[in-house]
Amino acid sequence: MTQQPFSRPGAIDLSALKRPAPTAPAGAGAGAGAGAGGAGAPGAPAGGRRASAYAVDVTEESFQATVEASMTAPVLLVFYSPSESPESATMADDVAAAVDDYDGRFLAGLVDIDASPQIAQAMQIPQVPLLLVILEGRPATQPIPGLLGADELRTLLQQLGQQLTTQGITGRHQPRGGAAAPADPGAEEDGDAVDPRFVPAEEALMAGDAAGAVVEYQKLVDANPADSEAVAGLARAKILQRTDGVDLGEARAAAAAAPDDVAAQTLVADLDLAGGHVEDAFARLVELVRRTAGAERDAARDHLVGLFAAVGNADPRVMKGRQALASALF
Repeated sequence: MTQQPFSRPGAIDLSALKRPAPTAPAGAGAGAGAGAGGAGAPGAPAGGRRASAYAVDVTEESFQATVEASMTAPVLLVFYSPSESPESATMADDVAAAVDDYDGRFLAGLVDIDASPQIAQAMQIPQVPLLLVILEGRPATQPIPGLLGADELRTLLQQLGQQLTTQGITGRHQPRGGAAAPADPGAEEDGDAVDPRFVPAEEALMAGDAAGAVVEYQKLVDANPADSEAVAGLARAKILQRTDGVDLGEARAAAAAAPDDVAAQTLVADLDLAGGHVEDAFARLVELVRRTAGAERDAARDHLVGLFAAVGNADPRVMKGRQALASALF
């Protein structure tokens, strides 16, 4: 699958940081300047933080290795400052706790900018707290500024997990120590454990069967229409189904030739979203809603609402998109 729902604007520039010292393999000994409980030790909690198997305290020496770990699965970099914002340190703890529920789908990299100011300078961090999702060495989303509560963090991780599932990205981080092993002895071995509800849909996606994934997600939604994860998964699977085998160039040419054709415009919006161009997809359909009327306007609006569901209501781009849609409607 070549199209990605995550945007990848460019690799992180590490040139402003000093070259890191050689690091031990993941899960091995402590980082530079740290003993068994030091800040650079994999899984070593800072202060009174609850031990987490999938969180590391990031130093200038370990920063590059942490970013490189995103080649396996996403890394959530959390920038915080105990001196400037004690609440940001609490959020870092909450992220460390939240990622433990995903058995390696995410690694939390906790960056204390008081202790490692060069990282904040190199990354041009404008404020704390700030959360940045890294995948394949690049920012995978826009930076997420401000305090997020524990429930908001879990919602965010659920949505990110659904995006990974939709794309067939199944890589997992190895435990970094600091927490008990999974209750199921085989869970670590297979490395691909997911929520059992979504296994049939994920298997269909992995087989390239988007239509089959739609059927499986639809069963979950029919059984529980309030299941937001299943609703989001269904919306994403439908996008993959609609764009399966479509030639992007031909679709764009058709849309350019017929700017008010709902079918042509919504297809390109689907392709944009599947390719990670979320804001472009939203803007295209907002403008289509603005230009059309009656049944065509309803169809464009309903399609856009479906794309909102695919991305997730907590995403800032969806919030902006909803505001733009409301402006176009009223």
